[in-house]
Amino acid sequence: MHVENKGVFVSTTTVSSETGTAMFGALRAAVGDPARVKTRALDLHANAHDASHFLLIPQAVVVATDAAEVGALLRAGAAQGVHLTFRSGGTSLSGQAITDGVLVDVRRNFKNIDVLDDGLRVRVQPGVTVRALNTRLAKYGRKFGPDPASESAATIGGVVANNSSGMACGTVDNTYQTLESVTVVLPSGTVIDTGAADADEQLLKHEPVLYNGLLELARRTRDNEASVATIRQQFSMKNTMGYGVNSLLDFDRAVDMLAHLIVGSEGTLGFVAEAIFRTVPKLPHVTTALLVFPGLEAATAALPALVATGAATLELMDALSLIVGQKMPGAPAIVVDLMVDQHAALLVEYHAESPEKLAQMLAIGMQTVNTLGLTLPADFTTDAGIRGQLWYLRKGIIPAVGGTRPQGTNALLEDIVVPVPALARTCMELIRLFAKYEYENSMIFGHAKDGNVHFMLTDDFGSAVGLERFSRFTEDLVDLVLAEGGSLKAEHGTGRVMAPYVQRQFGDELYDVMRRIKVLFDPAGMLNPGVLINDDPNAHLKDLKAIPAVAKEVDRCTECGWCEPVCPSRNVTLTPRQRIVSLRAIEQARLDGNLALVAEMEKDYEYDAVQTCAADGMCQTACPVNINTGDLMKRLRHDEANPLESALWNVAANNWGTVTRGAGLALKAIASVPVPLVLGPNRLARTVLGTDTVPLYSPDLPGGGRPRHAHSGQSQKENHHG
Repeated sequence: MHVENKGVFVSTTTVSSETGTAMFGALRAAVGDPARVKTRALDLHANAHDASHFLLIPQAVVVATDAAEVGALLRAGAAQGVHLTFRSGGTSLSGQAITDGVLVDVRRNFKNIDVLDDGLRVRVQPGVTVRALNTRLAKYGRKFGPDPASESAATIGGVVANNSSGMACGTVDNTYQTLESVTVVLPSGTVIDTGAADADEQLLKHEPVLYNGLLELARRTRDNEASVATIRQQFSMKNTMGYGVNSLLDFDRAVDMLAHLIVGSEGTLGFVAEAIFRTVPKLPHVTTALLVFPGLEAATAALPALVATGAATLELMDALSLIVGQKMPGAPAIVVDLMVDQHAALLVEYHAESPEKLAQMLAIGMQTVNTLGLTLPADFTTDAGIRGQLWYLRKGIIPAVGGTRPQGTNALLEDIVVPVPALARTCMELIRLFAKYEYENSMIFGHAKDGNVHFMLTDDFGSAVGLERFSRFTEDLVDLVLAEGGSLKAEHGTGRVMAPYVQRQFGDELYDVMRRIKVLFDPAGMLNPGVLINDDPNAHLKDLKAIPAVAKEVDRCTECGWCEPVCPSRNVTLTPRQRIVSLRAIEQARLDGNLALVAEMEKDYEYDAVQTCAADGMCQTACPVNINTGDLMKRLRHDEANPLESALWNVAANNWGTVTRGAGLALKAIASVPVPLVLGPNRLARTVLGTDTVPLYSPDLPGGGRPRHAHSGQSQKENHHG
């Protein structure tokens, strides 16, 4: 599978044999089960990838089971001088969940959900997905406040780490606003339940430097009028840039500041073992429409008026989004039938507690909608099937558009927010920047109600030309957004992609406060270094991921991970995403001439990826670009199969009745033979012919039985097809 590729290959950080032995030993002692400390090349590369355009390869992957183990891992990491990064779930679009240290997987466990107060509150652990949580809350008429588009893959750990919001929740029902308390494991190993009655006293007792430091920073910030004004303005919008310094103004107790600083801290301050949230009502009456405009400028100009109608969602999709959406399976008719030129659309929805209230809201909304000069008449519907199609289109836009990128390029998704009145001119200026830097097929979409849009670029960012273009584009983007009083990150987290610009957005004083926060929590800098606070002005231009072509069945994969929750083998060997990214890692190693790594990974890939894939197509049901990883695995099985063996099995399949009768007679005959006389030849045959070809005999197997016949009055044909 040789292809041309000019991307940057990121290799595992080299550690000496002595250092590695000590580190791995300490990690295994911390978790108690050596099997949960993974150091094979296949495991490292399979777990390294997220949906961002960055890539680092960890030295080890550890699967933790509870808060006590995480505390032990933190102490072990400190003793060995190795940094830790937690991987929960979600798409991690800004490079905040990768590391060349130790990656701690907290997705596989931490699955508890406790519904409290008849659904008004919920206690949940970080491995639970947003969709699973909402499923539990549905019978109470409640839901989780944050509503990210990636709800099927996004876990609570990732939601807290990134202060997730989404389509409808805005800044009112996001993670920060609905969080009641957290149980957090600090870098020192101290565990603090911020919801305990004596939590503030416990924080002072066990972490006096952190406790007093937070109170000092709160006084410092409140006494600085410029800092207060900047914080209030920045956090009046969606904002995931830097640390949540609004907590220094919003709370008086140090422990409450701590809890809310953890929100949006991207795993740099501590590990959230569980959290308690206030839930929000799930309004049962909803009507939805896709409003189609002649162009993006018309759609964004209509926003202030539509916001004033009380719409719960106003989701923007530009022309490219609609064109790609037409090809998505199950796309709604209004999109499929549209002759897209420069069109743009807003997915508008009204929510209400009663049919009467919904009708009233819609009537008010239509007074505005009818004045907007739409390309097509507005068609609001309460039909769950059509509404589902519209939302599937919107939620699948990111990976679907990423799946259309040219071969050998990567997709970069950015995320900005400006005041709603400034959104129209900001979007038009973005389009001008796309043209200036020759970014073809770039798209704009997102949560227009909040002034929050996402846009996607595709390029070979690893090439010198691509890297220079991206660098200059980013500088212009930063100037544009900050000139409009916006934030460079609204939802996806600062990560690595915007860490060099935190100081420019907040100024020297608040940036110094943020640096002090990091030092108070994590004086050794062992948690997720390089993320959110990074003094390297070129950090966003380093460790970029190469995407070599490997197979037509999976080359469109954007590594979003939406397939993972539905994969039967996800907790046994590899997930569909991991099967794909491992194959890419093998191909990249081959291109780089690292044949030792190729051989090492291919040896384990055969079983962990090819043989253990259920090939049931479940991954395809969750994939926005309709990839069935099982198709590739079945092809690889076919390509590797012995022709003679395949021919014999084909004969057997075409004569299955004869084969089963023969097997029954063999079992009946063997039942009368002493077991030792059977096991010897059986094991020899398995050694010579292969364990996949010759089954292992067990004395527990029954003897052959009589053939089954159709029931009386039922034909053989009916019995066969029943």
